[in-house]
Amino acid sequence: MESATLTEEWKRVLWKSQPYPDNYVPPEVFLASLQRNAHFRPYTYWPLVFLACTITQHVSVILVFLGTFVRLNEHLLDPRTLIWACIASFLVCYAMWILLDRGKRHPNVQKSGDSNSKNHLKTLKSSIMVFLTLVSLSPVLRTLTAATSSDSIWALSAVLFLLNTLLADYTATNNAQHGEIHSRLTSVLSMNAAISASVVLASRLSTDISVFALILFAVLSFVLYPIMKPRLQGLSTGLWLFITAALCGFAVYLLAPLSTTVTAICAVVLFSITFVAPMLLVWAQKYKNNIRGPWDVAVPKVR
Repeated sequence: MESATLTEEWKRVLWKSQPYPDNYVPPEVFLASLQRNAHFRPYTYWPLVFLACTITQHVSVILVFLGTFVRLNEHLLDPRTLIWACIASFLVCYAMWILLDRGKRHPNVQKSGDSNSKNHLKTLKSSIMVFLTLVSLSPVLRTLTAATSSDSIWALSAVLFLLNTLLADYTATNNAQHGEIHSRLTSVLSMNAAISASVVLASRLSTDISVFALILFAVLSFVLYPIMKPRLQGLSTGLWLFITAALCGFAVYLLAPLSTTVTAICAVVLFSITFVAPMLLVWAQKYKNNIRGPWDVAVPKVR
């Protein structure tokens, strides 16, 4: 070969004029730089279980909402009790938000008392506006799907909740620990799908107060709790695991009197998401084979 007769030392640069083709690589160094699974960090089981708790919580919240809807539809739950429970939960979560915000605040950043009072007053006004809006729209929402069959409603709500689960943001961000929360487009679409499914289901209830209670519970579950969730995840590992176990247990408790088969299926799904799926991911790591070599596009290094 002509390249074999060349005596000048080959260098892997393009800016220098060399008596070699641009795509020339010496045979002895072609596979010398072969890399398998470069920068690969193997997963371990329990950290994956901890991360999977986010998905488990999301599915548990949906199951709790569905169990609450069935109880309202079958008149097994007083809507007034649900309304007071939502109000109490909102006040507790808001108090926790204020405490966490004060605990994470930088010591050099001081906000005046007037600014804090304005923020609290703005939050109170927004909460009252949402409350009154839901009250006024409850009669309209109750008759929203009066001309639609129940089978179509169940199918539509199932598709919307599936869309909510697929588009939800399960990313564990460290920015939430510093008070920075950035909403993604998928999380906004996920929230809209959940609220739409809630409105569709609420339209099958018989009284206006039941519709109002269910929509208020939906806002608390699919709008406010996802905002609070990143801060709770970064607060304490034990607290995060306790919340996950509590939501799973509450979901099973609500579904158990309604259907034994559905309860068993939901319990298996929650167990599989939390414990089986991380085990499968750890097992599948040994089949990962990412090969990199001199045939890849060169990455420029700026110094």
